[in-house]
Amino acid sequence: MAERAARPCCLGWDFSTQQVKVVAVDAELNVFYEDSVNFDRDLLEFGTQGGVHVHEDGLTVTSPVLMWVQALDIILERMKASGFDFSQVLALSGAGQQHGSVYWKAGASRVLTSLSPDLLLHKQLQRFTGNQIAKIYQQNPEAYSQTERISLVSSFAASLFLGSYAPIDYSDGSGMNLLQIQDKVWSQVCLGACAPHLEEKLGTPVPSCSVVGAISSYYIQCYGFPPGCKVVAFTGDNPASLAGMRLEEGDIAVSLGTSDTLFLWLQEPVPTLEGHVFCNPVDVQHYMALLCFKNGSLMREKIRDESASCSWSDFSEALRSTEMGNGGNLGFYFDVMEITPEIIGRHRFSAENRQVSAFPRAVEIRALIEGQFMAKRIHAEGLGYRVMPKTKILATGGASRNREILQVLADVFGAPVYVTDTANSACVGSAYRAFHAGTDVPFSEVVKLAPNPRLAATPTPGAAQVYEALLPQYAELEQRILSQTRWPPE
Repeated sequence: MAERAARPCCLGWDFSTQQVKVVAVDAELNVFYEDSVNFDRDLLEFGTQGGVHVHEDGLTVTSPVLMWVQALDIILERMKASGFDFSQVLALSGAGQQHGSVYWKAGASRVLTSLSPDLLLHKQLQRFTGNQIAKIYQQNPEAYSQTERISLVSSFAASLFLGSYAPIDYSDGSGMNLLQIQDKVWSQVCLGACAPHLEEKLGTPVPSCSVVGAISSYYIQCYGFPPGCKVVAFTGDNPASLAGMRLEEGDIAVSLGTSDTLFLWLQEPVPTLEGHVFCNPVDVQHYMALLCFKNGSLMREKIRDESASCSWSDFSEALRSTEMGNGGNLGFYFDVMEITPEIIGRHRFSAENRQVSAFPRAVEIRALIEGQFMAKRIHAEGLGYRVMPKTKILATGGASRNREILQVLADVFGAPVYVTDTANSACVGSAYRAFHAGTDVPFSEVVKLAPNPRLAATPTPGAAQVYEALLPQYAELEQRILSQTRWPPE
């Protein structure tokens, strides 16, 4: 390992809900080292389930902050034991689970700046706690008054490497509902609605591609990091994944898992109550959006079991044997309350827009898949997204292994679909961002050596005409269901 590791590299970290993970990426963008610590498995003393503590009210969820620090210690000690050459690390960055906050007690900054190389990090940082800002202020105003700094998980993790408080970056800060994403400043109205003196506790946000400082002397003395090793602003796990998947302007990433998630690169977002809009982590002039759909793979598996004899092969054959547009038959399949839009139940409509109780099996399967992807396109466009001639769709997750499903995706969006392995996308994206920070070139230029995704499907000729006609019809039916219009039985 030591011989292989002796090459200039950047480290990418991911402080997620269930684990801390690291990858090392060399100048040719090859991942040559990776490791992780799983909280439930490797840090039993913290007693977490799924990496968290669920409180008695069933609503409050917290993570022991010291657990993250101890996980970092474990990984760094393992790297050292393996012979990893820290002197070759040019820069590092990372990602943190989004929407979590960490509270630094008064005096914590002095502890950070005077860490002893003779002790592990978690032995020196034992007085930090976390919860959400407004709730902390309302329920424990004394604790709030003693709070010197409030970090997100991402900026907390960056602070550990920096040896001082790291600023919140624009992209992760966007998820706080406190940042004016166009002006890149804290909203005074929102701050005032949360708690007093909040702006000084949060600090000034910075662009996500900022070099926030050099690594703390603690890591130089303990592990041999070079004094010039740059710490690049850490960001949220979703923005880091956008970087890891190397999305460019006009691209869209679709994760087809238990829930389906869309990442969108936006030039100008449209104000909406749906989804999440963040400042773009790799281009300060642009934005990214996130849409989540709860009825993903579990819904696909249910329809497979009911209409394709539990067989993905028969499911795929149904998609091949039915025509694009499904003869005008449209379906909405939400066995659990959907997030986008808030609909529950199964709703089927014939080509004449009449509600029907059932479809033939093959029609049912195509109605499900077409409906899922039409909903994604409609709601993406509602956020300001537009398919461009250069648009690529990057598909990940379990269903991305099904070529027929990907063909429907390509047809509905009118864009080629590529598949990519994103198991470590937040980590790898953080390492890419570390290489990019401080340069004057576009992010796409920095990551051009990275492995290319594989082309999986291109739009069928005539698909654009079929779906341009169906999309408005689907959107109108969705609105009718939302408004609980009573439909006449067939």
